[in-house]
Amino acid sequence: MESILALTHVDESGSLTKASLEIVTAAAELASRLGASLTMGIVAPDAKTAATTPAPAGARLLAVTGEAFAQARYASDAAACEALCRAAQATIVLAPTGSRFARVLAGVAYRLGGVIDTHLTAIGGAESVEATRWFYRQRIEGILSREARPWFLLLEAGTHAAFTADSADAQVEQVPVELPALRTTVSGLRAPAQGAQTIRPDAKLLFVAGAGWTKKQSDGKVHAAEAGELILGFLRLAGASLGSSKSLVDQGGDGQPVLPFLTHMNQIGQTGATPRHAKGLSTCCHGEEPHVVGWRFIGERRAISLDPNCGWTRGKADVVYVADAFEVMAKLNGLLDARKG
Repeated sequence: MESILALTHVDESGSLTKASLEIVTAAAELASRLGASLTMGIVAPDAKTAATTPAPAGARLLAVTGEAFAQARYASDAAACEALCRAAQATIVLAPTGSRFARVLAGVAYRLGGVIDTHLTAIGGAESVEATRWFYRQRIEGILSREARPWFLLLEAGTHAAFTADSADAQVEQVPVELPALRTTVSGLRAPAQGAQTIRPDAKLLFVAGAGWTKKQSDGKVHAAEAGELILGFLRLAGASLGSSKSLVDQGGDGQPVLPFLTHMNQIGQTGATPRHAKGLSTCCHGEEPHVVGWRFIGERRAISLDPNCGWTRGKADVVYVADAFEVMAKLNGLLDARKG
C-alpha cells in the first residue's frame, strides 16, 4: 500500500502558504482514491504554529520546527525534508513547486534513492498514480507513471483548491533533525514595495499589455509615458498581476519606446509563462496563437482591441471590447479610484 506525504511550509505570517494548502488537498484526494495512508509534514519555526495547522481528518502530522527553519536555506530545508520523508516512510511525496522546495527536493530524492518529477498540473489514476505535465511550451500534455519509490511530485500552484478546515490543536509528532554545519546566515529580507511589484501570482486578475501601447496612436504620436501611468495605476487600484506579449518586452533591444517596469519575467505565451488567474484582460494585443497558448489556464478572458478581426474575436476570448485601450483604461481607473475614495 502507498504511503503519501504532503510536504508543506509556513510563510512569514506563520500560516501555511496557499500552495501548501493546495498540496494538502491534492494529497487527501489521492489518498482517498488509492486507499493509502496520509501524512502531513510541516516545516515551521515554532511548534505552536505546527499544532494549529489545519489538517485532513485521520492524517498523521509530523513537524520539523526550530529557528533554523524560519528562513529558506538549502542545507536546513533539505535536512528537514529528508527527516520528514524518513519518519513518514513515504512512497509518494507531494510538494508545491515553489522556490523553497523546488530547489531542495531533487537533492532529497537523491539521498533517499528516489525519483522526482516537477511542474505537474494534475495527479490522476484510480489504482496507480498518474502525474500530468505539459511539454514543449505547454503544447504537448504527458502522463507519467513510475514504479520507482519514493516518488517526489512537485505540483504547480493553482491546480487544486486550497484546503480549508477549522484550525484546532492537533497531536503533532516532532521529528528531530541533525543539521549539518550551516555556512549561510540569513541577515535580513528585502522585497520590492507593493506598488513596484508587478507579478502577483495570487491576484484574481491578470492584466496583459501588448505592443500597441507603445505604437503611434490616433494623433500620430507615441504616448509610452502615459501608457505606463495608466497601466501602473490600474495595477495599483485593482491589485492585478501584469503580463506582457513577447513583442513588447523585446522592444527594448530594438531601440523602440518601452515600458520601463516590464521585463521578460512578465512575458506570457509559448516562450513565456502560463499563469493561472481567475480572470484575464488583454490590451493592445492581437491575440495570436503563440501568445494565447499562455492563457490556457485563465478562467475568464476579455480583451480590448481596435482591430475587430484580431485573434481574440475568433473564439479566443469570452468578451472583446473594440475600443481605444487608452480611453477605456483612463475611464476604468477613474471609476476604480472613485470607488476606493
